[in-house]
Amino acid sequence: MDTLVAGISGGIGLALAAHELQRNPETHVVGLSRNASRNHEACALAEAFPGRLSLVDADVAERGTLDAALSDHLPGDARVTRILYAVGVLHGEGLFPEKRLEDVDPEAMLYSYRVNTLGFLNTVQALLPWLRHRDAKLIAAVSAKVGSIGDNSYGGWYGYRCSKAALNMAVRNLAIETQRRLRPATVVALHPGTTETALTAPFPQSLAHLKVHSPADTAANLWTVLDGLGPEDSGRFLSWDGSELPW
Repeated sequence: MDTLVAGISGGIGLALAAHELQRNPETHVVGLSRNASRNHEACALAEAFPGRLSLVDADVAERGTLDAALSDHLPGDARVTRILYAVGVLHGEGLFPEKRLEDVDPEAMLYSYRVNTLGFLNTVQALLPWLRHRDAKLIAAVSAKVGSIGDNSYGGWYGYRCSKAALNMAVRNLAIETQRRLRPATVVALHPGTTETALTAPFPQSLAHLKVHSPADTAANLWTVLDGLGPEDSGRFLSWDGSELPW
């Protein structure tokens, strides 16, 4: 039984992997990110669980490198039963949440789509050879409440909102397709709640007015939700407390 966590170098991805390793001694975790093998926290986690966490360097936005990296690390007879996509970009070099229409930059917005949306599809597509088994499969994408069209009453953040809304649609599409091709499967989008990570660090004033979770608490919350799901829940958009979110 293998669990793949895409985004092992991020706060939520690392915490999701750690939580699974601590609670389930039978699970082998594959941790994926561009610099997984050079991330100090990920390497420390691998040392704490020798032989149970494999770190794979690959960019989810680059399908070719992703295919090659997974083929190098996953035996042909491996069975991946859980995929957790915890990769996300909100800000970075030349990228920051837009406050108004004039701030929208086409290249920055396309980059948000490549990471937040296409990276998810690339990851699942690349893993198809290891998903063609009859065991129950769980595929979960860490989305965001700001990606909800129905809940949007503030505007702004064009790239992040639009790419997360597109991620939600990708989840819904995949949930329908997997019922035909990869049964039994559960595919969901999850809002993790505001979490203290590098992604939220530039917004201390906003965080002061919100309930902020530690990465460990977020991971525990999300695993609690995931553990209670079955194929009949496939295609849902859920918050960290298990409540339904509007698309």
